[in-house]
Amino acid sequence: MAMIKVDNLTFSYPGSYDAVFENVSFQIDTDWKLGFIGRNGRGKTTFLQLLLGKHAYAGKITAPVPFDYFPYPVEDTAVCVRDVLQGICPRAADWELERELGYLQTPPAVLSQPFYTLSSGEQTKALLCALFLNEGRFLLIDEPTNHLDAAARVLVADYLKRKKSFILVSHDRMFLDACVDHILSINRTNIEVQSGNFSSWMENFERQQAFEYSKQERLKKDVARLKEASHRAAGWSDKAETAKKGVTSAGLKPDKGHVGRKAAKAMQRAKSIEARQKQAVEEKAALLQNAETADALKLAPLPFYTDRLAAFSDVTVRYGTREICNRVGFEIRQGERIALEGRNGSGKSSLLKLLLGESIPHTGAVTSASGLVISYVPQDTSFLCGLLSDYARERRIDESLLKAILRKMDFSRAQFDKDMADFSGGQKKKVLIAASLCERAHLYLWDEPLNFIDVYSRMQIEALLGSFSPSMLFVEHDRAFQERIATRVLRL
Repeated sequence: MAMIKVDNLTFSYPGSYDAVFENVSFQIDTDWKLGFIGRNGRGKTTFLQLLLGKHAYAGKITAPVPFDYFPYPVEDTAVCVRDVLQGICPRAADWELERELGYLQTPPAVLSQPFYTLSSGEQTKALLCALFLNEGRFLLIDEPTNHLDAAARVLVADYLKRKKSFILVSHDRMFLDACVDHILSINRTNIEVQSGNFSSWMENFERQQAFEYSKQERLKKDVARLKEASHRAAGWSDKAETAKKGVTSAGLKPDKGHVGRKAAKAMQRAKSIEARQKQAVEEKAALLQNAETADALKLAPLPFYTDRLAAFSDVTVRYGTREICNRVGFEIRQGERIALEGRNGSGKSSLLKLLLGESIPHTGAVTSASGLVISYVPQDTSFLCGLLSDYARERRIDESLLKAILRKMDFSRAQFDKDMADFSGGQKKKVLIAASLCERAHLYLWDEPLNFIDVYSRMQIEALLGSFSPSMLFVEHDRAFQERIATRVLRL
């Protein structure tokens, strides 16, 4: 057993007045399987980069093992897979590479293929295999699920369950539950380490927040009661002091010694109440500092004059001589939320783009009702750059509404003045979702909307879609989201 220790870590990016981390301390065991969670923009990827020594920081990080990082950069993708993997782990024999690939149901023949011919999911599997064959290293895995379909997520989760010595950044709740034994969470004011999987962490976190809320409510009442008692005690003290200078009702002078003792006692009581009040206020201020808020989102889908919105009839998509999907047929009706499910490359995104009217080689018919208004969230976010105000104007959506929605999705006001190119992956995806929520549409097409998005925002979006029931056709590999939202699943 060896420990990675972080002591009084403080870091902010050059030119920024906002500290990403401030006097953070914790330690983790190198044998643990850690799930790394936190809201978008909190600094998860930044922390991994600090472990890798990519930025200067204050404080101390002590690590008895070297680190490797996923995704691993492959400079020449024309090289065969075997050469790429042996470049990562030169001591691994072919049989070891084949064994690891076998755990992920990937045939050994891929070792002879050029790396670029593998799908994104296959590349993820191959790189993970090679990185885990580098013994004696601690692996930093940054959001691998964004390139994995639902079936591949199950395989990779099972694979990671066999392994140890890694930090895994992911927002997929079921994926985390399946393969980690500790949670490292970036909260509002600190970083905490806890034994267990995501579900047990979430249960403990919510229990702690409920306890602190109850205690806060009790302290509010205590503060009000003590404030009133303090006023009464101060009044008694003032009356006693006044009595020392006056006369009794019988015309006699008061016993100043007795009255003075009485005044001192009243003053002491007032000070005691004031001290208790101050303590209660301090206790109250220390509560709920890590509370996460996710205000309810709203959506105003347009009603349509017919029940049927769109239909696919015997649709086959082809790229060159390759058939992507074959003779797909289904209808989309008002109020339905249809999830398209299938392996990477099975044509899910292509079907969405066909419905948008994009020119994709296909046979069969794709029809939509006359006057149908569609709102689309694409899978890709790389085109986002410039200011939010310019983006809102170009997309013809209400800038104030867009920013109000993003504030509810945990954006700070300072974020609105930054170039979107510098946003985190999750923040970029939130911009696209918020823009879609600004649009009144009959049908919402969302292509992997949850890539990079934090858990709280996922639950926030689930609550929105459950409340407003828009008509949707979507692709999403987060099983928990799909089970909560889809009224029907179409498997390609």
